[in-house]
Amino acid sequence: MAKVAFLGLGVMGGPMAGHLAAKGHDVTVYNRTRAKGEAWVARHGGTFRETPREAAEGCEIVFACVGNDDDLRGVVQGEDGAFAGMQPGTIFVDHTTASAEIARALSAVAAKAGIGFIDAPVSGGQAGAENGTLTVMCGGEAETYAAAEPAILSFAKASRLMGPVGSGQLTKMVNQIAIAGVVQGLAEAIHFAKHANLDVEGVLDVISKGAAGSWQMENRGKTMNADKFDFGFAVDWMRKDLGIVLAEARRNGAQLPVAALVDQFYADVQSMGGHRWDTSSLIARLQR
Repeated sequence: MAKVAFLGLGVMGGPMAGHLAAKGHDVTVYNRTRAKGEAWVARHGGTFRETPREAAEGCEIVFACVGNDDDLRGVVQGEDGAFAGMQPGTIFVDHTTASAEIARALSAVAAKAGIGFIDAPVSGGQAGAENGTLTVMCGGEAETYAAAEPAILSFAKASRLMGPVGSGQLTKMVNQIAIAGVVQGLAEAIHFAKHANLDVEGVLDVISKGAAGSWQMENRGKTMNADKFDFGFAVDWMRKDLGIVLAEARRNGAQLPVAALVDQFYADVQSMGGHRWDTSSLIARLQR
């Protein structure tokens, strides 16, 4: 068991840190909102610290799961940042869905201090974090990843090193591209089935057994049909992710017409007040 820190106790980070504690790791946590950090400690044990630096001091591995590139810089850099409290030979594992660019930049800073760096975005949503069944896509050095992997598997069902630093974030971008197209296709399919006066649940049941079947259909089809969008991954966060995807595509020359279109569809959902609706709410804009 390792002495670890976890920075960021949101809907993903809080449960992930909880699984580390449940597995017997010595966990110190940091969160911008002190009350949330103290509530986490009351539930799981461990220690709360006032700054990322204090949380990171003496730890072998420091995990982070925050909102975006700027949030990540905020917990890592500066006098109170995590890097300032970490010793050579320790490892920083970033579970934030961020840009590959920030992963590479922070890895270079970490390397100068002798700190290992793994970019490790996750897939599986809030339910995956709570159930300890996340999929983790990692970028970094093989030796560094091997040292961090046992702790990562405290909250993941699968974890894989995809290549050098930045590869985890790029793989997560591929994941979001695939999801965007599938959810829009499912939304249109259900919308069409309704207009055709079919038994939508019956349709979903039969086609889910064939080539049209997907995780989205299995887990979101019935709730989309019932206009329930109050769980899962929020539209605001998906737009943030698609913004990262489209920016990277502009850099590498990839053509993403469907992802760009679905991003605009999510903007329509936001204009309908659906900022915190689940990403499956794409169907709502078809039913206006």
